[in-house]
Amino acid sequence: GASQPCAETIVTNETNPREKLAQAPAEILQSLPAMGRVMLSTRSGGATHERMGTVETVAIVGNEARLSGACHDSRIDLATVVRIVADRTSKMRERVLPRLECQDASGETLFSLIGLDGLEPFDKALEPFGAGEKLEPLQREAPGSGGPAEVPEDDLGGRSFAAILASGEVVAIDVERAGLFQHWQGALPEPKPAMGFVNIMQGDFHLHLKASALSGWERTESEGVVSLQARDGEGKGFGLVLRGPAAAFAEVPDVSRG
Repeated sequence: GASQPCAETIVTNETNPREKLAQAPAEILQSLPAMGRVMLSTRSGGATHERMGTVETVAIVGNEARLSGACHDSRIDLATVVRIVADRTSKMRERVLPRLECQDASGETLFSLIGLDGLEPFDKALEPFGAGEKLEPLQREAPGSGGPAEVPEDDLGGRSFAAILASGEVVAIDVERAGLFQHWQGALPEPKPAMGFVNIMQGDFHLHLKASALSGWERTESEGVVSLQARDGEGKGFGLVLRGPAAAFAEVPDVSRG
């Protein structure tokens, strides 16, 4: 009868708990402003860098998606991020925190966009895309597993951020990794050590830096802006970069000149 098409529409839009979306990332990412508050979270080496709030605009410029708004300032490289998986299996306490996993060609998740307002706006924003290809749910590690529970007094990350806080200068804390550049800038909130991490936290930005992840900083300067590139135990950069006036970093320990 007349009700037939409706029934069919419901079936085709039936989502899977975890699914690979067929559409191009450039198309899917443009649904973000409809999702309410979103957290873009990436883990690079010992640093987890997160911005959260409403994505106000998504602009596709060449091979780049630019996410912006009062709480977001990110550039996604669409040559690297080639597929998006929607995952609705992640829970925090009793709340479902659905996410879009941005993956490279090998299927590695480089970063995730997590719907902080839950399933309803997430699903509504993705509705036009229909159901994706069903994937098996992932086994997730409990957060904070592995590594020391205490942050040592002499931890370089803790000492570095204490020195920047004492300078009173405004700084940028950026992450640069395959597929993503994410930026935050402001007056540093007081660093708090907990659960084996040095934590820099305010309403729209979190940085969690694992104790002992940092072995030193490499300093470069360009047009009056100093950049400190974080180095890991092997002396390699892992994508965490601080930028600001020289005065902000004058007392930061273990800085070598690049």
